[in-house]
Amino acid sequence: MIAPLEHLSRNGHLEKFFIDGKWLEPRGTAKGVVVNPATEEVVTQIRLGNSEDVDAAVSAARRAFTTWSRTKPEYRAGLLDRLHTMLEARSELLAQCITLEIGAAIGYARTAQVPLAMAHVEVARDVLEAFPFVKQRGSTAVTHEPIGVCAMITPWNWPLYQITAKVAPALAAGCTVVLKPSELSPLNALLFAEAIEEAGFPAGVFNLVNGDGPCVGAALASHQDVDMISITGSTRAGIAVAEAAAPTVKRVAQELGGKSPNVILPDADLDRAVSLGIAAAFRNLGQSCSAPTRMIVPRALLSEIESLAKRAADEIVVGDPLSETSTHGVIANRAQFDRIQTMIRVGISEGAKLIAGGEGRPGSLNVGLYVKPTIFSEVRTGMRIAQEEIFGPVLCLIPYDTVEEAVTIANDTVYGLGAHVQGKDMNIVKDVASQIRSGQVHLNYPAWDPHAPFGGFKQSGNGREYGIEGMLEYLEVKSILGFF
Repeated sequence: MIAPLEHLSRNGHLEKFFIDGKWLEPRGTAKGVVVNPATEEVVTQIRLGNSEDVDAAVSAARRAFTTWSRTKPEYRAGLLDRLHTMLEARSELLAQCITLEIGAAIGYARTAQVPLAMAHVEVARDVLEAFPFVKQRGSTAVTHEPIGVCAMITPWNWPLYQITAKVAPALAAGCTVVLKPSELSPLNALLFAEAIEEAGFPAGVFNLVNGDGPCVGAALASHQDVDMISITGSTRAGIAVAEAAAPTVKRVAQELGGKSPNVILPDADLDRAVSLGIAAAFRNLGQSCSAPTRMIVPRALLSEIESLAKRAADEIVVGDPLSETSTHGVIANRAQFDRIQTMIRVGISEGAKLIAGGEGRPGSLNVGLYVKPTIFSEVRTGMRIAQEEIFGPVLCLIPYDTVEEAVTIANDTVYGLGAHVQGKDMNIVKDVASQIRSGQVHLNYPAWDPHAPFGGFKQSGNGREYGIEGMLEYLEVKSILGFF
């Protein structure tokens, strides 16, 4: 089967941007590199944009908005259907691409990274088909209208997933888009742009400019013709974008960092609660902003939970991302690998009890950004490893004596993105969930719901993605009095 690099090179799209319905040579001359984290070798170069590229993309989006914003919802729904079909046709290419760029195990790329991304397109279409854009309130019409030109900055850890979570609802709402994907994982975005083109979206409705945050990201955030900017990234990056956007008073939606708790109540089925908790914390090698990497457990059960957690960690197969037998691949980039190693050393120096993993690469793996799934026990909530987002497969077991203390520990963070609660007495489970300050809470490991709104409290950001709330982010409310 053709490889992603070969496909993009053959079509001439590898070093071009998609602007106004055309594949164009960038105005910027800077170049970035794409590194395969499994080999630590450069696999290709990409061109990085500048402010002129941003101006061209924003101008195209502004021109297209006049017509696109007035199209019928059923027309936009039809194009989203076509987009889903085009992504499905590229699903294997996309999976290979994500494995190449971020080191996700190929099985995980095929079963999670790509299909979950495609689900956002389906949800946006479904929401659009049922959404009441005009509501009657007495003699007043309350209308929802597209906000305008939307700039989107997406991360490297769930690259395609975050693109579709933003682009699909924005297009459904009637907005036009300029996308800046992560410069560390840009290739899947080029495949996405191909799918947009083949689906038949009008010129200028979707535009893609590759580049870094200080140049392209900052230019988008401060651009006077951008009406809204949506960013998924670190809290530091979110603050920078908000500061750059402030003078133009544009809407800013931020999905930022997290340090999510997983409260194991005393009556929980420990075998299930701990094993699935390890799986949830270490999915995508812990490189998820909502990963539940603080497991808050009854002190009386700590020894048993340690044994269960170590057993679950030992069952993880870290290896070549292209191997069908690997459950987990490599960390996506060198900076993140180094950060994880640093924080493991911090945990050891803070006196936490290391029960699995530790520093260095696992086994005989001497090349590649491989890490050991690591678990610390007897962690105190004030430790750095319990407070700072590590963004890797590092789990803290934090003991508690009372359920009230467990809730206090769960909320003892500057973040508030996701949370989990495990227990048999659903009255207690729900009560604990109601007290946790986070945008999403999972009870007893439910199935993923792409319609469930997702976003943060506190320094985890503002705004919501997914479902009807995800589309509402891209809509303005207008009151028309005397309408009826």
